[in-house]
Amino acid sequence: MKLTLFALLLLATGNLPAADPGAALRETSAARAAEASPVVTGSDGWLFLPAELRHISVGKFWGDAAAGVSKATKPEAADPLPAILDFKKQLDSLGIELILLPVPAKAFVYANALDVPGAERLDTLHQEFYEKLRENGVTVIDLLPELLAQKAGENGPMFCKQDTHWSGMATVVAAEKIAALLKDKPWLKDVPKIKTVTTLNEVEISGDLWGMLPGDKPAKEKIKLRFVGTGESGGTTAIAEDKKSPVILMGDSHTLVFHSGGDMLASGAGLADQLAHDLQIPIDVIGVRGSGATPSRINLMRRAKGDPTYLAGKNALIWCFTVREFTESTGWSKVPVVKE
Repeated sequence: MKLTLFALLLLATGNLPAADPGAALRETSAARAAEASPVVTGSDGWLFLPAELRHISVGKFWGDAAAGVSKATKPEAADPLPAILDFKKQLDSLGIELILLPVPAKAFVYANALDVPGAERLDTLHQEFYEKLRENGVTVIDLLPELLAQKAGENGPMFCKQDTHWSGMATVVAAEKIAALLKDKPWLKDVPKIKTVTTLNEVEISGDLWGMLPGDKPAKEKIKLRFVGTGESGGTTAIAEDKKSPVILMGDSHTLVFHSGGDMLASGAGLADQLAHDLQIPIDVIGVRGSGATPSRINLMRRAKGDPTYLAGKNALIWCFTVREFTESTGWSKVPVVKE
């Protein structure tokens, strides 16, 4: 299509809106999410969760648009922005720093597996939302640039092909980003340090998406995990969670995968373990095997009510959850974590 002279002039002066690089992925995600299948199959063995693709497809998910796209059970709990800002205000009153860590959608990193060119960032609306949060004082860790840069890393991809979660190598990247924010905090200098060791091992996993595949299944995926522990060799003794730690890691199953064992695929190699290694302190973990939106804050509230001194020793809270929570959770209710 040829541009008119007027359109060329607008483009040259920056007044013509540029094409949205995320539009093609949103269109493709809408079509693939509508397929009557529990798992969306991409190229080269990549599997995707339909709910995640639906989240990508719905467009803007906050403000006036929230109620029309969210799966929240109550319209007033559809918008994630008020709940996040309310939670930050509560933590601020106690001197606890909130660090928001939204885990990018797998398709934002591996859009090529859905036949969408992924050379540039495709999360245009999420970037807009994060900027809105930052304008309100929320610290947001944007992992996507690092995940894109390392999507074909020597130790494997940044997401599991056959599971909804990020890969073990992505937890290493995330921990490094968190540690960079916290390592120079004055309060950290007074926390007793632990010595950790690491070892890199390849393990076979039974991914949740692999388990949902109908009919004959492909071979199980093998991934590399960096196990963290104490002792003469990495992982000989796992680093225990510590409720007295000044750092809380809170959120959905991305806080538990590779950390809690069992259906979380491994232990000693998750985000909490990597962060303990980078900061050289144990981490307090409040993770849920479901929504990290409201249920994780309810769990925090219950812990604080059970021990009135619990929050007094906290300095930072990392809230980690997949981006699909913005629309696919049961809602973003305000939770009175701090007793008034």
